Amino acid sequence: MQYLMLVVRDPAIEVTPEVLEAAGPIEAWLDYVGDRRVTGSPVAEPDAGRTARVRSGEVLVTDGPYAETKEFLAGFDLLECGSLEEALDIAGRHPVAHFGSIEVRAFAE
Repeated sequence: MQYLMLVVRDPAIEVTPEVLEAAGPIEAWLDYVGDRRVTGSPVAEPDAGRTARVRSGEVLVTDGPYAETKEFLAGFDLLECGSLEEALDIAGRHPVAHFGSIEVRAFAE
């Protein structure tokens, strides 16, 4: 089954050298995940994003992230795993989980 991991950064958490050391290098995480990672990428900073909404038949475009929150989407990964538990294990090992969060969602069938 495929799972989408949304990598969410929390700017309220200071990323100190100690936090980075505890998180470990992304390369180690990538080695652990191996071919279970179908694709993935960081995304541009929130101020480079735009949000589109249609209201009363008019397309409204605003600058910035899709939600009024300080946390922001920093990247994504698409996983091929045998279970939700396996996907959550992978998510829990992601370096950004130490100073953000990883949302895991199964694709709708």
